[in-house]
This record gives sequence, C-alpha cells and structure tokens, in this order.
Amino acid sequence: MAELLNGQKRTHMCGELSTAHVGQEVTLMGWVHRRRDLGGLIFLQLRDRSGISQVVFDTDVCTKDLLEKASTIKLEYVVSVVGKVRMRVGNNINKNMKTGEIEVVAEQLAILSEADTTPFSVGDDGANESLRLKYRYLDLRREKLQYNLVTRSKICQITRNYLADLGFLEIETPMLGKSTPEGARDYLVPSRVHPGSFYALPQSPQIYKQLLMIGGMDRYFQIAKCFRDEDLRANRQPEFTQIDLEMSFVDQEEEVMTVTEGLLRKMFKEIRNVDLPEKFLRMPWKQAMDLYGSDKPDLRFGLEIQNLDETVKDSSFVVFQNALKDGGTVRAIVLPEGADKLSRKDLDKLVDFVKAYRAKGLAWYGLGKDGTKCSFAKAVTAEELQAISSALNMKQGDIALIVADSSWNTAVVSLGALRCHLASKFQLYKAGDFAALWVVDFPLFEYSEEEQRYVAMHHPFTSPKNEDLQYMRTDPSRVRAKAYDVVINGDEIGGGSMRIYNRDVQKLMFETLGFSDEQIADRFGFFVDAFKYGTPPHGGLALGLDRLVMVLTDTLNIKDVIAFPKMQNASCMMTEAPAPVDDKQLDELKIKCEEQDD
Repeated sequence: MAELLNGQKRTHMCGELSTAHVGQEVTLMGWVHRRRDLGGLIFLQLRDRSGISQVVFDTDVCTKDLLEKASTIKLEYVVSVVGKVRMRVGNNINKNMKTGEIEVVAEQLAILSEADTTPFSVGDDGANESLRLKYRYLDLRREKLQYNLVTRSKICQITRNYLADLGFLEIETPMLGKSTPEGARDYLVPSRVHPGSFYALPQSPQIYKQLLMIGGMDRYFQIAKCFRDEDLRANRQPEFTQIDLEMSFVDQEEEVMTVTEGLLRKMFKEIRNVDLPEKFLRMPWKQAMDLYGSDKPDLRFGLEIQNLDETVKDSSFVVFQNALKDGGTVRAIVLPEGADKLSRKDLDKLVDFVKAYRAKGLAWYGLGKDGTKCSFAKAVTAEELQAISSALNMKQGDIALIVADSSWNTAVVSLGALRCHLASKFQLYKAGDFAALWVVDFPLFEYSEEEQRYVAMHHPFTSPKNEDLQYMRTDPSRVRAKAYDVVINGDEIGGGSMRIYNRDVQKLMFETLGFSDEQIADRFGFFVDAFKYGTPPHGGLALGLDRLVMVLTDTLNIKDVIAFPKMQNASCMMTEAPAPVDDKQLDELKIKCEEQDD
C-alpha cells in the first residue's frame, strides 16, 4: 500500500552520489530500475533524472520487517530510501556506472507508489514506436530522451542569457492571428463570437516581430511555438519551436550573422565542448548548388560535384549529346577507392536512387584493380574516357558517377543527394565533427508551375539586394535576396533576412508576386499601413530549436527531442488528438461537419 512522505525531504539526486559522500546518511527518491534478490541481500537500482544509485538491503543492518518490505518491491515502483553511503568492494564495483564505486545501505524504506507491469521495458528504445508514443510518459523515463530534453532546456537558458546580455527583449507575440495564406497551410481556429471567421495559429511571428521594430523595441527575441499544416518528415512536426530574433538599425547581413554565430558558439562550447569557428564560411547559393547539389550542404566530407560540359561537348554518347543540346548539363562525383567497393548490384541500386530525384539515369566509369568498368564504354572512344578521368582527376581505384540531364537543377540535386548517401554508406565523416556555414545570395523568387507565377523563396518581406532592384519588374529570376541560412552538418538550422523597410519596395514586392491592391489590403493591410509611420532598417533570423537539439544530441528523429510529439499523420497516440467534439461545441461555433464517404 502506498505511503506518504510525511515531510521527508530528498537530500540528493540518485546520480549525484560519489565517494565524497561515503559515511553520510542520505535520502534518495526515485523509480526502481532493476531488482536482484539474493536471499540475505536485496539489491535495487534506484533511478531519477540525474542517474542511478545502487541500494542494498543487508541482513546485518536491516530489520526483518524492512527486508520483507523490500522483497515486495517491483520494477517502476516509486520509493524513498534512507541509508548510509559506503564503498563497493571487489567485483561489486561497476566502472560503467557513474555511481558505480558506491552504494547506499538502506535503513528505511517507503513505497510511495506502486506500478503495474509496463507495456514495454522502460528504457527499451527498440520497442515499437507507436507503443512508446501511446505511453509517452513511460518512454520519457528513457535516459536518452531525458538527456535530449535536459539539453533542450540548457539551449533555451543559454539563449536567454546570451541575448539579454546583448540588449534583446523577450517579448511574446499572439498565438491567434490572421491567416495570410502565402506559404504552408495554416492551422485555423474558429471564432465563437465572430461566426464564420477564423484565427490562424502562427507559422512564425514574422509580421509581429517586424511590427515590434516599427514600435521601437529595437531588439527582440522569443522562443516561439509555430504551426504549419504540412506533410511531416523525419525532421518536421506540425508544431515546432524556433528561437526568433529581430534587430533594428541594421542593413547588412553581417550584423545578424555575428550575433547568431556568437550564440551558436556558446551553445556548442557549453553543451558539447566543441569550438565552432570564430567566423563561419559564407557560400553563395549558386555555388552551394553547383558543388553540393543542396542549399544546405554538408561540408564534413568532399565528393564535390564536377562539371563535365566542356569535356564531353563533342562526345559520341547520345545521352551526353541530348542533355547538352537541350540546354542541360553533365555532372559527376568521384568516389575515392569506390571502383571495387561498389558491385554491379550496388550500382543498379544507385541508378534507382537518383531516379527518385527525377534523374533519368546514372552512368559510371571506374578504374578498378581488375581494369576499368564503364556503363557507356561501347558508346565512346578510349580517348573520351581518358579525357573524363583527367578532367575529374581520377586515381586508380576511383569511380565516377555521372548524371546527364536537360535540367541543371535535376542533375545537381540528384548528385547532391547521392553524395550524402555515399558519405553515410561509407562513413566518410567522423562522429562528433561539426561543419558550419552560411548560405547566402538566395534567389528572391522561384517560379511555381502549379500557380503559374513567381512566389517568394523565403517570404514576401525579404529585401532584394540593392543592385538587383532594377530587375524586379523585368526579370524577377535574376533578383537575389538579402537572405541567409545557417547550416550545420547538412541541416538547415535557421534562416533569416534583411527586411524590406521601404513602402514602395514592399508594394513592388507584392506586385511581383501577382497580388492586386485589393489582395494586398485584405491580407496585409494592417502591416502595409504601419510602413507609413516610420520604419527602421531591420533584419532578423529564426533558429529551429528542435533541429538544433537534434544536431547537438546526435539524434536522427525529431520526435526524440520533443516531449510530446505527433505521429507522421499529425496525430497524438497518447491523447488520441485530433478527436471529434460534442455537437454542442460545434453549434456554438456555427460549424457543421459533413460526413465523408468511406
């Protein structure tokens, strides 16, 4: 039967005890992690967030009643133990355990809460994910998850201290705002007092933080909850958190970058004891795409994409001919010593891999120990193959993997994905390595075939580069943005931009996006009006807190850095949300649900 604490106080966390506490009387409280009954001795491993301590019930110390009570304990019982710390001896020392040199000899025991048999072993990360998410409160007892959430808390604390010292104010922005459908789908919230009207949960605090700059707040930050109703991936959730900041009286990316680099350096030093560079590499978007096939390149390894257009422009291989004739390109990556590592079966799988990125195929040319192997040898001369190997600076044992396509984007993106796949497959980087850079000079616009118009690559408040303003009306594809993304190990950790602060430029931006005056007034009227009353030059950035925790904890699944995450279909296994509501609630909101056909 569960007992009360009756004023008893915990003196130490389980993971805090060490040889310095030998001889001291301590009171520990936690969950029973393991239990061994050796007759005259009963051993418990007692666990809390800080770690595990071994507790021993010894016949030389314990009363008969205390031993009998200890014998009733089961796994995950919550107990309180009072006892003295002593050294372990001989084989009883556990060098793999933080507290493995000591143990607590129990003198008192209180069973605070009993536990049924759990649906899976606590700490078993191999248990079915759906089951662990259904009983998330049990999965949260897992050491890795607790470490992740402790790290998350530290990141938030570091952020607050660092930015406050630089004069930033932490200001909350509304969760209920107006829908401005330019980007991902909004989560809508119906209004009871305004039937037929809806709030939108924020996709970001973008407009509000710019209004704070117009309001004279000078420097703002917020650890902000954001919502996007979009398809989920391994590193995406419908609700996520970002470290959001904005600065007034800046018109150069460098000023925001300097603040961000300092914050990231502090995080990595305090959490991982890693020294990031004093100044991160800057790489233009076009260069990143050309060399790495990604606007978030992983620089922990080489395998840069190389251009073969000039080398194969007179090639007899029809695949190369057709790609170049259609205005496309021929690109390649070279896997060092890969000619004998990749079997024909492996190469066939790589062909299928690049096809998933819209490439029509993959050609290869390897210098193996048993001679060359080439998928297009019959279509070219020996001189052409020699020219390719020379252009790519290939060495004995290397293999070139080549994509020819009428689309530059398809060629570089497919090879970019392939280089990351091969780097992971052959472990071309070390665990614990971190490569950070800024990707800059993004296109301001991208053309949407679906909407048959230009859309903003980032958002419609990003400033164009001054020298590119002349192309806004004549050739939007040439306009570059004052935008910047910070990338670590191939993950986009955050991004931002200098904002438009001139009302004429903001109007021009909306016009280029195809908005009529009526649409501008309807969607952004309150925002555009604010520009009439004096707007300081300003810029900012948002860091993805969830992705940042993933990088700092070497975690591959975003669910493992969020206390209560959603499943792939945006549902919560534990609470069964989303769920139907009472008709009375719907009636109050003047909402009627239509039944769907099966």
